[in-house]
Amino acid sequence: MRTIKLGSSKLSVPVIGLGCMRITELEENDIPNYLNHCLELGINFFDHADIYSGGECEERFARGFAELGVDREDIILQSKCGIVPGWMYDLSYEYIIKAVDGILKRLNTEYLDVLLLHRPDALFEPEDIAKAFNELLKKGKVRNFGVSNFRPTQIKLLKTCVKQPICVDQLQFSISFSSMISAGLEANMMTDGAADRDGNVLDFCRLNNISVQAWSPFQGRHGAFIDSNEAYPDLNWALGEIGAKYGVSKTSIAAAWILRHPAKIQTIVGTMNPYRLDEAVKAADVTLTREEWYRLYTSTGRILP
Repeated sequence: MRTIKLGSSKLSVPVIGLGCMRITELEENDIPNYLNHCLELGINFFDHADIYSGGECEERFARGFAELGVDREDIILQSKCGIVPGWMYDLSYEYIIKAVDGILKRLNTEYLDVLLLHRPDALFEPEDIAKAFNELLKKGKVRNFGVSNFRPTQIKLLKTCVKQPICVDQLQFSISFSSMISAGLEANMMTDGAADRDGNVLDFCRLNNISVQAWSPFQGRHGAFIDSNEAYPDLNWALGEIGAKYGVSKTSIAAAWILRHPAKIQTIVGTMNPYRLDEAVKAADVTLTREEWYRLYTSTGRILP
């Protein structure tokens, strides 16, 4: 599996990582086999969050991983905190410290390779977060830090106090959820795609050596776009035709579209279907031409001014 550096950290991560939000869909006895299948494919990066099934995803992962006999140092664990479901966002010092202690306990590990702040908190104080990060790093509980769904200005505000590098921003991104692309291409226009919804976060991350992790890589503005959605006939036709050229599936091409971008984006795949996972991994061996990349982009209805 091809790897990339995660931002300015020393971590080398596979370009395809596993999102564990749906791991509770598997029978518990099947989890060790699925995790072993991931490792056989070269996926040793596992993305969690404390809110996934109320922490049960982390617990089930830990029990499944324990049966593999694999050293902790051979995998990369990432988790997120900051969402209090149905109530609020909380990036206070007290909440972050408590959340990480809970994550470590549920994952049965002494440290996280990466901790992400899951969503921006309108009330966050950079000093509070800096205090939490300093303590977590000093105690060896977290080795690298990042954010999720943050705008550039929010990262800049965070960095007024946080001294550790922000190595990643995890963002929703796919062929059909690509406002990060359209805002740049449709600059100085009155079209819908010209709207700046994220503060040019993709360019900001490239300029500041922050890796982008793409979540929901097969979801668009109208739901999942591969085969099962009538809203994307042109896209599916293009995916199928280009996939036939490379001898891979539509899933592979959809992931390859993300990987083709020069920002060196890591794609987080949340499937619990071994076949779907196999197809996503094949994307690492496909390099789309510029023409193919733009054809897929415009097949979703996006324009080229």
